[in-house]
Amino acid sequence: MKIGTDAVLLGAWASLKNSPFSILDIGAGTGVLSLMLAQRCHAELIDAIEIDDKTYEQCVENFEQSPWGDRLFCYHASLNEFVEELDDTYDLIICNPPFYTEDYKTDNTQRDLARFQDAMPFNHLLESVSKLLSNDGIFSVVIPFKESSTFIQTASKFNLFPNRILHVKGNPTSEIKRALLEFSFRESEINMHSLIIETERHQYTKDYVNLTKDFYLKM
Repeated sequence: MKIGTDAVLLGAWASLKNSPFSILDIGAGTGVLSLMLAQRCHAELIDAIEIDDKTYEQCVENFEQSPWGDRLFCYHASLNEFVEELDDTYDLIICNPPFYTEDYKTDNTQRDLARFQDAMPFNHLLESVSKLLSNDGIFSVVIPFKESSTFIQTASKFNLFPNRILHVKGNPTSEIKRALLEFSFRESEINMHSLIIETERHQYTKDYVNLTKDFYLKM
């Protein structure tokens, strides 16, 4: 399946400064985030959750065929089921939540927001993260920039505070399209940066190349 730029950015950007022993990938898709983190660190336990049948099967196959299969495990479950059944916590939680991109936008703003929230409601995701994250853990997520203020506001209700933010633009003249957000249970000064992906079509910026080059065959 096609690998999206969002996943590559998040997998490369997510902080491993706390040398996580355990990692959770919520809504793993075909497992690209889990695989990237397995490549980047020595975490002994990397769990993933995927609810869609066929995508789950693809994820398991990808895990089994990777060099890190002994550290990777995918659960075929909803986030609700997973939270109810699990007592453990994770040092790093990562999520590239499903959402309706700008391509799906209509003239009805309220309906668009509802469709976005239906894909993976902020409240549900953040409440679940607050239960699954260890005391010193980190939660990293990528969402549309226009949703980021609401997301940060909702996170604060669960004592999750932004520590790092990366705003992503497709090219120098485009609007900010994505926000990569890192949260923890500790309030701190926010480390804020921006990234431009291309100077022109298929001409990648130095910053983007430096961040993602370990994950592309040709870069």
